[in-house]
This record gives sequence, structure tokens and C-alpha cells, in this order.
Amino acid sequence: MKRKILRILSSVRHGTVSGPVRKIATTALLMATISAPAAQADEGGTSFWLPGQYGSFAAVAPEPGASLAMVSYWYSARADAQTPLGFGNDLKLGVDASYFGQFIVPGYTPDTTFLGGRPSFSIALIPARNRVSADVSVGGVTTAGSDEVTGISDLYPTAQLFWNRGVHNWMAYVTGNIPIGSYDPTRLANLGLGHAAIDIGGAYTYLNPETGWEFSATAGLTYNFKNSDTNYQNGIDFHLDLGVSKFVTEQMYVGLVGFAYQQLTADSGQPAILGDFKSQTYGIGPQIGWIFEAGGTPVFANLRGYKEFNTKSRVEGGGVMFTFSLPL
Repeated sequence: MKRKILRILSSVRHGTVSGPVRKIATTALLMATISAPAAQADEGGTSFWLPGQYGSFAAVAPEPGASLAMVSYWYSARADAQTPLGFGNDLKLGVDASYFGQFIVPGYTPDTTFLGGRPSFSIALIPARNRVSADVSVGGVTTAGSDEVTGISDLYPTAQLFWNRGVHNWMAYVTGNIPIGSYDPTRLANLGLGHAAIDIGGAYTYLNPETGWEFSATAGLTYNFKNSDTNYQNGIDFHLDLGVSKFVTEQMYVGLVGFAYQQLTADSGQPAILGDFKSQTYGIGPQIGWIFEAGGTPVFANLRGYKEFNTKSRVEGGGVMFTFSLPL
């Protein structure tokens, strides 16, 4: 078994990715487009970037052709009554949020090169449910409320460019938010952000075919445009996603994932009581991946979870992602 894994991994050395590694790389590519508003930061507790959306194999290029990933994402978190969050000109206190999204992420990798690398394109659409309860402070008067919404998210297009040299892999990306999702500035719970955003970054993956070890790091910056409904603008965000894994059989790998998220500049338009409002969070958790065949069709599955810690000015909790990828 071990020799077979190493033969598969060694294909990366020659600039091609096949078999199980191709499925893993394709799914990593598709996961890169996921930026779900899961009640997690900035205005109303929601940020464009979903911390941890990149993991292992982030910079390994997929083979040319069409692909599709289905990703189920569960997230639950809360903020205590001493952690106020901006809600337009008002405040949310004691936020309790739960979110489920079914990510549908088609992608296409043309059989060509650009600037010496392989381009790839994808877009994410997310049917989802979001439920939020909180105390809302309006003009000094606080009332308890809860809200739930089911619908469609914004659209999240992504363009990427991949390079490979032996065990070293690099990737550059640009992604953003097209605000067409279910959004109402008067609601506690939303699926759309209510504003556009753009995010630019890159990734590095070390993939050693001799040992089966892999390490990936992805970093980027988010610029948020102003929410014209509330005149609120989230600050510039920095994010770092990490993954490390080890093949233990020819069909399975295990490892760890983690992330760091930090606002570099404060929001604008927030209530004065929030002051220089910046949020941060960190997370870590396990992952496991499988490659198998169903009716002669190669299938990739990945399960990973995160527990947040050292969180400021946002809700804190945990999330689980289950990815199921089929070739088109």
C-alpha cells in the first residue's frame, strides 16, 4: 500500500496530479471559494471570510476539466452580554447563533498555462439556514429578540493560479462577494452580507511523495465595501489558514487544521460605544480524508472540525465541514 501511495504522490513532481491526490487537490480548490456569512464577525457578527475554509493541499493544482464539490457546514457560537456587536446604528448583546449551509461549488480548470502556472475558476452558491437570538439595544432601550432565515447566500467567484516545482507548490487567488443573497438590514439573521468585498492572497503546499507528509498555509487580506443600507463598513481583515496531514493507508490521510483571523483596521459607522472596533479569532481541530470508489467512480470525502479560542469582538464557538466530491 505504501508504495502505491508514494507512486501517486510522486506524480506531483512532474507537474501532474492524478488519482487520489487529484481528487484532494480539486476539493481543496473548490473549498477555496467558500466564504459563507455564518454569523462570525464585524457588522452584526458577520464577515466575508470564513476562517478555516482552506486546509490541506491548498496549493496543489487540479487536472484540467470540470469539477464539483458539495460541502455541508455546521456552525454554532455565542457571545456573552459583555461583548456588544454592531448592528447598524444599534447594538446586539448576548448573541447566540447557529448556521447550516449546503455549499454547491462548481469549478473549471482550462488545459492551458498563464504566467507559467495553471489557472482555475470556480463559484460558490449556498442554500442555508441561519438562526440568531440576541438582546438588541436601540436608543438605550434593550429588548430580547430572535430571528431565523432560510434562503440563498451571496455569490462567491474565485480565480486561482497554480505553480509546481517538485515537492513545492504555490497558488495565488482573488475572490470576492456579489451581494445578491437574502438580506434585510432590520433582521437579526441574514444569509447575505449586504455589501460587496474582495479578497486577495496566496498559498504554499509542501507535499513529500517519499514520506506522505503534507503541509499547507494560505494567507490573504479582505477589503470590505460599505453597506449602503446601514452606512457601516467593516475594516480590512487578515486571515491565515493551516493544514497538515499524513497518508496512513493508500485511501486515507489524517491530520490537523487551524486558522488565525485578525482585523487590521477598525470598522467605520459603528455605534460610538464600540470604539476602535476590531475582531479576532483562532481555531484548531482534527481532519480525516478518504478516497474510494462507488460504482467505479472515484469519490473523495473529508471531515474536519474547528474549535475557536482567544476570540474578541465576535461570537465564539465551533464548526464542522463535511466535503463530498465527485468528478463531472
